[in-house]
Amino acid sequence: MDATQTKIVNGHVDGKGKKSTGKQKQKSLFWTYVLWLFGGLVGAHHVYLGRDAQAFAYFSTFGGYLGLGWLRDIYRIPSYVADANEDPRFVNDFKQIVRCNRKPPFSTIRFTAMTAVAYFWSELYRNAIPEDEVFGINFRYLLLLTPLVIALGVWMVGNIGREQGSIWFALVSAYLFYPTLPYVGDDRMWLFLMVVVSALSFDTFSKQWRLKPRKAKSFVRRTCTLTVAVVIYLSLIGSYLYFNAAITDSEGEEIKLSEAIQHFLTSPIWLDLKANLEATWSQAVHQGFWATWAQLVDLTDPRGEINAYRVLGVSETATQSELTARWRALSRDNHPDKIKGTEEERRQAQEKFMEIQQAYEILSKAKNRRQRRNRKSEDV
Repeated sequence: MDATQTKIVNGHVDGKGKKSTGKQKQKSLFWTYVLWLFGGLVGAHHVYLGRDAQAFAYFSTFGGYLGLGWLRDIYRIPSYVADANEDPRFVNDFKQIVRCNRKPPFSTIRFTAMTAVAYFWSELYRNAIPEDEVFGINFRYLLLLTPLVIALGVWMVGNIGREQGSIWFALVSAYLFYPTLPYVGDDRMWLFLMVVVSALSFDTFSKQWRLKPRKAKSFVRRTCTLTVAVVIYLSLIGSYLYFNAAITDSEGEEIKLSEAIQHFLTSPIWLDLKANLEATWSQAVHQGFWATWAQLVDLTDPRGEINAYRVLGVSETATQSELTARWRALSRDNHPDKIKGTEEERRQAQEKFMEIQQAYEILSKAKNRRQRRNRKSEDV
């Protein structure tokens, strides 16, 4: 290792060993944890710390591969903040590591992250390419860019933090492995092996220490870069859902999701729901929000009265004497002691009998409650 490479100041090497005098706003550990808690699954805390690549990795893999990276950050955040703030103790530790290692040592976690992100991206990319022709154009030739997607995933994760490396070894090795599909046979195994080969090539031949700080970028430029990346990612998801995603019906046949959605929009269940929503909106416009809300609450049958009327088979205008007569008749006809069938039939009769008793109790209490309320209003 050259002598100049060991002259590390504020976490980076100055070719002449001169101390950098640039200052930056210190990052808060408290606010980093707040952003981690409320937006960590999409990488908000990493955006705050200037780790945009890691933020996008979290966003594109649902919190660092289904939340694993997000959970790991519980104890990693202090070191991320120290790194962002050029904390002297962090810098001294980094100096010692660089002096002891000519290049970054192998990290199981980083290597796993490289392979996981690259594999996920490549699977999404391959699934997003339309299987059928679109406007007479066959887009399946875009599968040839799969190694590029893999190399981008490996390279992005490999350049997070204090490590860096060129994309070329990862890209060339992925393309060299690409023709082996006929020999491997299984598409997913072939894709996984290509990812591993690309990650190994980057880890072995490309990675090195990041001895100089990243060139500072304006907030607008960072925002634009992340926005473009997010748009491309969401476009791939949208392409997959529209062109290739499928659901399986009760007969085991696959139906394209886009066609199923179109048919759903003309189905009776949706048309009824749409009509009800339109009627509710119209009522809210004319009668006011709170009056409509009160009616919606009543329709949810919070006291169980609507169901109780259905169980007893009487109208909502039935008197207490009519309710009592109907309850006695149903109780007599559905009494479990009259059932001489199987155990299952007796169990069903018992449940029906209890349902009748509960319905009568609910309606009796409701009528008594209304009578008391009416008497109080009369007294007033």
